[in-house]
Amino acid sequence: MNGDASRRFRIGSVQYLNAAPLTRDLESELILATPAKLAQMLRRDELDAALVSITEVLMNDRYDILDGVAIASLGEVYSVFLAHRKPLGEIREVFCDTASLTSVNLLKVLLAERGLKPEFKPLENYAAAAEKDFVLLIGDAAIEFQRAPHQHEIFDLGTAWTEMTGLPFVYAVWALRRGIENQALRAELRQAKRFGIDTLDYIIETRTEFDEDFRRDYFEWHIQYHLGEDEKRAIARFCELLRKHNLGPIYEPKFVS
Repeated sequence: MNGDASRRFRIGSVQYLNAAPLTRDLESELILATPAKLAQMLRRDELDAALVSITEVLMNDRYDILDGVAIASLGEVYSVFLAHRKPLGEIREVFCDTASLTSVNLLKVLLAERGLKPEFKPLENYAAAAEKDFVLLIGDAAIEFQRAPHQHEIFDLGTAWTEMTGLPFVYAVWALRRGIENQALRAELRQAKRFGIDTLDYIIETRTEFDEDFRRDYFEWHIQYHLGEDEKRAIARFCELLRKHNLGPIYEPKFVS
């Protein structure tokens, strides 16, 4: 790694387990926050790059996307889902993790395609999740909820998207602030991914979240880190559906290598 580059640039990331392979050897440099907080910091130019929800990039025409790197899934993602105690057809309100950005819009699209348009409300805390009839959960707390005893059915958003479109879904990307020279930063982030993928077994064996068997299953079956043609088609399809359902101004993504 180029130590000088890492000191020059301000890099933000989430604390979730699924980000670990993209931030190998950057840990001491990272500013850690929720997806929603990272988006706010980017908008205030307090960060030069952040691993943020894809909708933050699509709804704000001020970032470039680092090509080739993403947090994505093809089918079940396991850590992004609607937990529900009543049938989906009875949905009237959804309580959402306030850290979430992409998952809220993805769920709105998936439900709108079924003719459902519930009210979305903030979830006061994760302890209250078990008492809600419809609750949207993400990240490590979502994994904990699903692995613990619960009375809810799980509507996995990755599964639902792939069943509907035949495509992967991209949850997060490296958003790069425009207007600064960041070639060294882009190289550093690409190298971090290469190092993370090359040392994935080490990550699986040494991380402390959950248990090793689960970590291996999660990384090998649920989460992908590539941003290629299929993922770009998926982003384009997501843009189409966001526009179709009037979910905010949507800008064409700009990829840089």
